[in-house]
Amino acid sequence: MVSGLEEVTLATIALVLVAGLAAGWVDAVVGGGGLIQLPALLLVPGISPVQALATNKMGSVFGTTTSAVTFYRRAHPDLRTALPMAGVALAGSMGGAVVAASLPSSVFKPIIVAALVAVAIFTATKPTVGELTKLRHSGRRHYATAAGIGLVIGFYDGMIGPGTGSFLIIAMVALLGYNFLAASAKAKIVNMATNIGALAFFLPHGSVLWGLGLVLGLANMVGGYIGARMAVTQGSRFIRVVFLMVVGALIIKLGHDVWVENFGG
Repeated sequence: MVSGLEEVTLATIALVLVAGLAAGWVDAVVGGGGLIQLPALLLVPGISPVQALATNKMGSVFGTTTSAVTFYRRAHPDLRTALPMAGVALAGSMGGAVVAASLPSSVFKPIIVAALVAVAIFTATKPTVGELTKLRHSGRRHYATAAGIGLVIGFYDGMIGPGTGSFLIIAMVALLGYNFLAASAKAKIVNMATNIGALAFFLPHGSVLWGLGLVLGLANMVGGYIGARMAVTQGSRFIRVVFLMVVGALIIKLGHDVWVENFGG
């Protein structure tokens, strides 16, 4: 038995392990692992949506921390940008989690789908964007833009979540001028902070299923380590291709949710 639930079978735990491994890999490369992980958690018998969200965040903390450390050791991202951005994002994520407790995510999903479509078109039609780092700003303007990205996307992660890593990467590529590899390395540090911020809200409420979360966290760590190493080895072009695939999957998933919520299937 996994803590907090009854009658959790070995098959269910195996499903969570596989989903966590795949989600950790996707999150490490471009973000969006929640597309795999959260639906798998919702299949666990007796789990509530809030427990699934909270346990998903717990597992993701392990994965993003592992990939962040791996990226730091192998790609050496600029911490002068990443750490302040992560601090602001953590605060934004906690605020978003508070709003999530009282406001349905369906209110925002059509806007998110439109934003993802715009991101996909931008990335697909500008093949050279993100190949090389060409910073758009310097000094205070650079750090202020990075902090703004962290605050907005951190708030989004705490409130809704899917695609946070992808939004972070494209924002750093388009607005700050980093290549995909540098943006992905920094996104892992920021995403780790947003996961911690949301978890800080969920933990006092007792929503986290610890046994399931630890199993998920272990799988996330393995997937995150493999994904981060592959991203560093393969470089920006590989990340760009995976990025477009994940954004496409996000558009289909959230678009389907919007359709079902508004037209009933």
